[in-house]
Amino acid sequence: MKAGLVLLMVISTVLIFAITGSAQENATYSATAIMKDVEGNTVGLATFTEEANGPVHINVDVRSLKPGLHGIHIHNKGECIGPSFASAGEHYNPLGKEHGLNNPKGPHAGDLPNLNVSNDGTGHMSVNTDRVTLSPGPTTLFTANGTSLVIHADPDDQMTNPAGNSGARIVCGVIEKK
Repeated sequence: MKAGLVLLMVISTVLIFAITGSAQENATYSATAIMKDVEGNTVGLATFTEEANGPVHINVDVRSLKPGLHGIHIHNKGECIGPSFASAGEHYNPLGKEHGLNNPKGPHAGDLPNLNVSNDGTGHMSVNTDRVTLSPGPTTLFTANGTSLVIHADPDDQMTNPAGNSGARIVCGVIEKK
């Protein structure tokens, strides 16, 4: 009888580990950022999704911006105080890289391709990145200080430190867990 009880406990423990391990492997993490301009108007939404062991998918939809290319980056503080949005801090860079997707010593974890805004003032970006996570770890966006998504006035040259000559910060949104 005692051996049967021990066997039952071992089987139960194995099943619990199998179930919780499977749950973590199938976990989906998500976040949003409500994008606001320098006057505090909501001009869009960004969503972030990470499937277990996958890249983070970032979807950005904005309106009322100047047509053309705009630098867009994840910044290292979850604060968006206008009109300068300096409160968002520098680019998110937990691994100490240099700026720019084309920089051989980079990129920052928060560097993204330029956002293209059409003639009607709307912009959409759909991009995957493996340089950040929503799940726990060294590059998680859910740090003690939080993180934010910032759109700049000008295009990012993808090389120049610290921000690719992308100009003033014109839109900002705090990245928050969903």
